[in-house]
Amino acid sequence: MNPEFLRAFVAVVEEGQFRHAGDRLGISQQAVSKRIAALEDELGVVLFHRLPTGAEPTADGRTFLPHARAVLTAIRHAVASVRHPARPLRVDVLDNRVASAALLRAFHEAHRELPLEIAALRGADHAVRALLDGDIDAAFGYPRRPVRETDPRLTAVPVLLEALEVVVGERHPLAEAACVTPADLVPYTCWVPGIVDGSEWGAFYAELAGAFGLTIDPTGPDFGIEALLDALAGSPALLTFVGRGTRLVGLTGRRLRRVPVVSPTPVYPWSLLWHTGNRHPGLRRLVAYVTRHAADRPADVWLPTGASCRRPLTRAADGPGGTAGTA
Repeated sequence: MNPEFLRAFVAVVEEGQFRHAGDRLGISQQAVSKRIAALEDELGVVLFHRLPTGAEPTADGRTFLPHARAVLTAIRHAVASVRHPARPLRVDVLDNRVASAALLRAFHEAHRELPLEIAALRGADHAVRALLDGDIDAAFGYPRRPVRETDPRLTAVPVLLEALEVVVGERHPLAEAACVTPADLVPYTCWVPGIVDGSEWGAFYAELAGAFGLTIDPTGPDFGIEALLDALAGSPALLTFVGRGTRLVGLTGRRLRRVPVVSPTPVYPWSLLWHTGNRHPGLRRLVAYVTRHAADRPADVWLPTGASCRRPLTRAADGPGGTAGTA
């Protein structure tokens, strides 16, 4: 079976139109159509419903899709196994400001000889797809269920329990507090406009709100971190959550305060995910590094249901920081 037929098939499924698939593959719409027709002839089935708005896979097309992707991934791995010039290790960090980026920076400082590419795919679903397609080698994220249940070719290891803090303006009643408890936050609105429907950090915040009776407002529009900080600086009632090591520029100029949350400390559970068939030599070094530096479970923390941690011991809930999402 011609792999170019498979690439055309997957591209049409993902793009939804033959023309867009052609743009992605660098060929004409007619060439895409011919490849799909040849593949359908070879399989003896119809793979797409041709619609005025584009193309949708048939039941046979949906059944064939994971197998086509698996073949293309196997081809990429086979080619990579015999190509000696090393390509960069490609790692998704979710967002360049967060804990995963800080952890990857530390890995880079320890292994500067290893070429590295950073992606920010903005969610576990995108990262899982990229891992299975071979577009990235590893991804940091919060898998809400064991990744082997998503796909048996994937695996993960817990690497960081990220302690949360709140950010408030100087006029906020909590601005001078040395620390706050979740109960202290109940009277206030926690504004987190970076929450995306269906995202893993959305599920985290929903469970956090339910556990402590918090009001977490995910409504936008989300104009980014600068606009969020400006809104907090002028408000006597709003606050937001960030991870302990999130890089926030301009706090002093805006007269904002970061306040730790304690008794218990909510922590965001980061893991490193990868494809078990990936043979990039840098991946083994990354897994070894993050496993070696993974923090144990701190004392007096709150974790979402089913979250995994390395060992039930007691250590401080700091380490490389970041936000539990995109706030």
